[in-house]
Amino acid sequence: MMESSLSSRATMAGPMSQPSPGGDRKICLIFATRGRADILRDVVAFVDLQTVKPDLIIVSCVSDEDVADLSVRPGMIVLKGRPGLTTQRNHALNHVPDDVDVVIFLDDDFLMHSEWTAEVLRALDSDPSIACVTGTVIADGIHGPGYSVEEGRAIVARIGDLPERLIVAPTGGPYGCNMAFRASSIAGLRFDERLVLYGWQEDRDFGGQIWNRGYLVVRINTALGVHLGVKRGRVSGCKLGYSQVINPLYLVKKKTMPLRPAVDHVIRNIASNVVRSFAPEPWIDRRGRLMGNLIGLWDFFRGKLTPERPESF
Repeated sequence: MMESSLSSRATMAGPMSQPSPGGDRKICLIFATRGRADILRDVVAFVDLQTVKPDLIIVSCVSDEDVADLSVRPGMIVLKGRPGLTTQRNHALNHVPDDVDVVIFLDDDFLMHSEWTAEVLRALDSDPSIACVTGTVIADGIHGPGYSVEEGRAIVARIGDLPERLIVAPTGGPYGCNMAFRASSIAGLRFDERLVLYGWQEDRDFGGQIWNRGYLVVRINTALGVHLGVKRGRVSGCKLGYSQVINPLYLVKKKTMPLRPAVDHVIRNIASNVVRSFAPEPWIDRRGRLMGNLIGLWDFFRGKLTPERPESF
């Protein structure tokens, strides 16, 4: 399984050198978004500051309101279709040109350091067996009330010089807010559309498919950014709570997530929701999540692994 591969190649480090330029490689950057046109506009502005810019940006959305005036931006394709993170990402993948070498997925609330893409390319250059690179999130608003764009911009501005050594460490799965893939290694792969709505562990599942192909999924210390953790547009607590239980167990069945991390993940989330339901954070529906957890456990003990069920709640 995936985790057993990590011990033999726990860490690789090399001296700092000039980041690899884009060269002849064609880069496609994908956003799946809904209801955050104002945030997306600011995020795309950070993409424009990259020292190595993508050749193409694909925005997969649901309606014109999701992109506003970005729809006429040069170098961008806007696709409209059914809602749902995995569905929208797959819609974009279906439109990636055949000559693309690197495919990047960013959340619509992730602010990149200007060298993010250059450092990802340098990591891919370091080892042909690396198929996926995920960066280091220096501040993650998902664990709190979230950051405003202004706060995120200030955090990125304080980064200064990048770490002097590139450290490439195998990881069990990429962090979906910022991940890049060697296009040839993901040919034919798609996100599992049974992981509906917010997706929840869709990144781990996609990374697991890559591990099962014999490639490496790694995290690097020099591709830095801020995940704003915008709460607008997220699913209800009950729906997410159900996914917190069922999705990891479903991935165990698929063999894209080992049993122990999946069980640990489920237990931690349930325990957190139980404890914090007595004094919940204003930005989290802990009681709704706990209710979803209980429904998920009931389904699991009845032998039902149905990650698509939250659509019917």
